[in-house]
Amino acid sequence: MGPRRRQRAVGLSAPGAKRRNGPRRNRQGKTGNRPLPDAAEKPGLAARQAAHRILGAILDAKSSMDGLTDEFHGHPHYLALEPRDRALVRAILLTSLRNYGDLDGVIARFTDKPLPAGATGLRNILIAGLAQILFLDIPDHSAVDLAVAAAQSDPRARRFAGLVNAILRRAAREKDSLLAGFTETPVRAPRWFAERLDAIFGPETAAAIDACHRIEAPIDLTLKRKEQEKAADWAERLGAIVLPTGSLRLTGPSRDIVDLDGFGAGSWWVQDAAAAMPARLFGDLAGKRAADLCAAPGGKTAQLADAGAHVTALDLSANRLKRLVSNLERLGLDGACRTIAADLFAFAPDAPFDAVLLDAPCSSTGTVRRHPDVPFTKSPADIEKLADLQARMLEKAASFVTPGGLLVFSNCSLDPLEGEEVARRFAGSHRDFEIVPVRGEEAPGFEAAITADGFLRLTPAHLDLGDPAISGVDGFFAARFRRLL
Repeated sequence: MGPRRRQRAVGLSAPGAKRRNGPRRNRQGKTGNRPLPDAAEKPGLAARQAAHRILGAILDAKSSMDGLTDEFHGHPHYLALEPRDRALVRAILLTSLRNYGDLDGVIARFTDKPLPAGATGLRNILIAGLAQILFLDIPDHSAVDLAVAAAQSDPRARRFAGLVNAILRRAAREKDSLLAGFTETPVRAPRWFAERLDAIFGPETAAAIDACHRIEAPIDLTLKRKEQEKAADWAERLGAIVLPTGSLRLTGPSRDIVDLDGFGAGSWWVQDAAAAMPARLFGDLAGKRAADLCAAPGGKTAQLADAGAHVTALDLSANRLKRLVSNLERLGLDGACRTIAADLFAFAPDAPFDAVLLDAPCSSTGTVRRHPDVPFTKSPADIEKLADLQARMLEKAASFVTPGGLLVFSNCSLDPLEGEEVARRFAGSHRDFEIVPVRGEEAPGFEAAITADGFLRLTPAHLDLGDPAISGVDGFFAARFRRLL
């Protein structure tokens, strides 16, 4: 490696990098003889700038990616884009977050000094640029050019445009060796989350979970009960495989869900195989009264209704319940369900239920495959607060169960503080309830996920099908209790 050269605030260690102290500007605010780039004039720049801003909102303001990329209420720079550019922004964000540790490690490796403490915009430009060069099907020259243009158009990053150019060009030259290094010694981020997984599951399982988090999650479908005997036929029609639990998993190239056979007819709905497990723990529900206490968006509600139960679906959000009703109408299950927009703690049913499902709000750390922003927007303090909320919600939910009835507590967290510990405390303080252990035949393919307590503890590393692209499930926890007579 040749002698290192320095930029004003950040050193370069990129071979052949030229020394720059930022672009020269004349009194008209121009760089050399060319005006600073205008997003409206440079194709693709507006999409990159939107990605940089949204990445900053996720990492710095702890805002959720789902909210920022909502098609109606999302970030204004995102909403200003055409659908094709919105899809590109989402791809950049997902890739940047899934591989953030490795990408940030490249920046550290390619610079003599850490980036300035306040240079968050610069870091976001670099992270997004590296994600495009190393992982996305975007020409290197385009990724470099637009990242440099984004830096030049940002007053706080303008003087680092040369640095952006040098780092990204070097990454393009060294792409193969960088990717090989990521595979051999991946950099896990954020650190708090990596350390927590190690402490909970041990380094080997934690590494397997982390590997799953770096791969896009497959899409699973739950067939309606009357279609389940034709699962093999449906798999052939949809280009899917039948999982041990009976769920279908789509394979092959990505497709628009609404265009798939059976969508319009309401023959199935999208639901991860792990998320489908809690509702199945009730067994025969024909003619029984069931309550889904945190119901939206309605996958588990649909399972209860499809199983023959008379369902009360409760959710705090009236808007989310509208989506649930729409889903049930497509499935032809709306007649078996009534919806109530209410706070669980204020809810007073007119009669107890035979089956009560509490899929409680949680940190969602089991869904990092689908939502890689979660570890960056949540913290250990959030987990503790949510665990306390879950315990109080479980206490309330228990009061709705008729003697002899079943109560299932579940959530999509990987953390035992939100799962096993809540369930154990509940069991220890309620002599009127008993744990009903999950049996192996109730969880085909997931037998190893049944704990000594009889709970179900699923992680993304479960369901290894030999191909990482079609393996794994969401992280999920479920515990089943029976109210004693």
